[in-house]
Amino acid sequence: MPGTSHSSAYPQLSRRTALGIGLGLGSAAALALPAQSASAASAVGGSRLAASGVQVRRAAGAPKLPKLAAKAWLVADNDTGEVLAAYNAHRPLPPASTLKMLFADTVLPEFDRDLEHKVTAADLAGIPYGSSLVGIQAGTTYTVHQLWQGVFLRSGNDAVHVLASMYGGVDKTVAAMQARAADLRAGDTHVVSPDGFDHKGQVSSAYDLTLFARAGLKNSDFRGYCGTEVADFPAGGGKTFQIQNTDRLLTGQGVSAYRGLIGVKNGYTSHAGNTFTGAATRDGRTLLVTVMHPKSGYEAVYEETAALLDWAFSAGRSARAVGELVTPLSERPAASPSDSASPAAGAPAAVSSSGGGDGWAFGGSAAVAAVAGGGLWALRRRVRPTGRRRA
Repeated sequence: MPGTSHSSAYPQLSRRTALGIGLGLGSAAALALPAQSASAASAVGGSRLAASGVQVRRAAGAPKLPKLAAKAWLVADNDTGEVLAAYNAHRPLPPASTLKMLFADTVLPEFDRDLEHKVTAADLAGIPYGSSLVGIQAGTTYTVHQLWQGVFLRSGNDAVHVLASMYGGVDKTVAAMQARAADLRAGDTHVVSPDGFDHKGQVSSAYDLTLFARAGLKNSDFRGYCGTEVADFPAGGGKTFQIQNTDRLLTGQGVSAYRGLIGVKNGYTSHAGNTFTGAATRDGRTLLVTVMHPKSGYEAVYEETAALLDWAFSAGRSARAVGELVTPLSERPAASPSDSASPAAGAPAAVSSSGGGDGWAFGGSAAVAAVAGGGLWALRRRVRPTGRRRA
């Protein structure tokens, strides 16, 4: 019946998700393991991403990196997967709403965008106090498309919890998100809740968040939602109200809109501070930047993202790789070699441009690679192409 959802109307879970949940015997607790320490997980993508200090390889005459105050950041080429520069790439930090990118990577492919769902009070249970909300009301019918607009534009935890309820509940969603993170080889990420709110032990890293964004942008719906500036949202009784994207580099609210920006997701909580992953395209080249926890200023996360994008676009190909964004397990050929980094990714720290006047300290010891083990190899298959205390 229109306006009412039935479990039989929902598509079956993807094989990747079903296998991932099976690894945890259907239990969120089984998969919600503590994030790996930097010494264990940080060699994913190349040993230099495990080293302390800024990692960059500038050719002679190339522009200098901007001076940044964030606790961690990373800039990469979306198309080639090359990491062009990074700082504390694998440092586990609270992700705030940028974790919603992983939520979307996991749940978005499971429902038809035109599917309708009449929200119940149970769907809205358990939303953390102080959450950002889009304004979903029990008793009102929404399409999946509208719920995702609520997630991406307003970072609505109410929309997240409704979609998680449709998926099978928060615990099942958390388990599937952790399995998806393992498939993406995002070993710094520990999921406690699908909404990214402040929960003890919930962490991710600049490297992992960039993996989530890159995976999401392969999905046309994900790409469309994160790049939407405004939308009309149901208010009940046939009425609507307008919602605006909280991504300030997209809308230009408070800071200058960034030319060529295509998304993806911002976040803020009082504990996490500001986090942001952005993607922009210029002259046929798409770059990804993640910035986590600038020391001060609500706009700093956007200003530092824009500065890194400007640097990478102006540097062009003169910025050589210091690492790579790894391929998900489900997209690797069955006969693929082990998770060793490429020669460029694992180049010794001695080749960094420490004498180039960037004003940063370079170097540090490399860490040991951690390979996703056991039954996670069963996840291999081709995936379908397809704002104050808030999270």
